[in-house]
Formats: sequence, structure tokens, C-alpha cells
Amino acid sequence: MEIQIGAKPDSGFDDPIGMLTDCHRRIERFLHILCLVAERARGRALTAEETEAVEAALHYFQEGGRRHNADEEDSLFPRLRTQSSDKDWQDVAALVSDHRHADELHAAVDTLYRAWIAAGRLNSEEEAKILSATGELRQLYEAHIRTEEEIVFPRAARSLDHSAVAAMGQEFRTRRE
Repeated sequence: MEIQIGAKPDSGFDDPIGMLTDCHRRIERFLHILCLVAERARGRALTAEETEAVEAALHYFQEGGRRHNADEEDSLFPRLRTQSSDKDWQDVAALVSDHRHADELHAAVDTLYRAWIAAGRLNSEEEAKILSATGELRQLYEAHIRTEEEIVFPRAARSLDHSAVAAMGQEFRTRRE
């Protein structure tokens, strides 16, 4: 990850909610790459720079994206469930559904980009599919991240005690070892 002078450093395991928010910024950056390349490189082979950027983005979603989902689904959401009303839990259930839908879209995008890299081009049907899938991912993530950052994360910050936050941080650390 590149260092930006004056940028806020990433959160640590003592701030797991901050880590999830930091991850959202990485999701947005890597998704932007996947969308931008799909839009700009239609009808031609990817450049070496585009290929490198796409491969980094695909790798991020394979590793970091899956770990992020586990952080939410296995650490955050169960703790919220014990302190939430049924209506609040519906928000969380919808977020888990979003994760499954995003997984399907990422699988399609991954397959299409790997075919593009291998063959040098996509046919018009494949181009339409990759544009559709990346566009759908963009819309899904915009709404998903907004719900988490405006509703779910603030609720967690208000309701989880220090021991729950510390346990989440340790679980996050374990997933990264």
C-alpha cells in the first residue's frame, strides 16, 4: 500500500471498527480500478499497467475482501445481534445478503478479467458482461458502505463495550496471521 504524506494512518487492532472503515476505502479504490479499466479498455488488449492494476485489485478482493466479510459476519454482526432489535437485525441480514451477491459478481468479474488478460481481448458479449458486473458492484458497494458507515458502525461504537471491541480486534488479528 502506498504511503501518503499527511494521510490518516490505518487503524489498528485496538480499533476494529476503524479497520473496517479503512477497508472500505481500499474496496472503493480497487473497485474504481476494475470499473475504470473495463470502461476505458474496451475493444483492445490491456496495457501492462492496466493488467498489473487489475491483478492487484482481483487479488485484493480474493484475500482482503473475503477477510473483511469474515470480520463483519463472524466478529461484528454476531455481537450486534445480541444487542439489537429484530428491525435492526434486518439491516444486518441485508448486509450479509449483499456479501453473497458481491461474491457472485466478483467471481464473474474475476473470470472475465482473467480471460481478457489471457486472450488479449473480450468479445462484445463479454465486454457487456464485465461492464454490467462492475457497474452493479459499484452500486451495491455504494449502498452497502453507506449503510454500514452511517447506521451499523455507529450503532456498534455506541453499544459494544471495551471487552467486546478488544475481542473483535483479537479475532481480526488472528485472521491476518
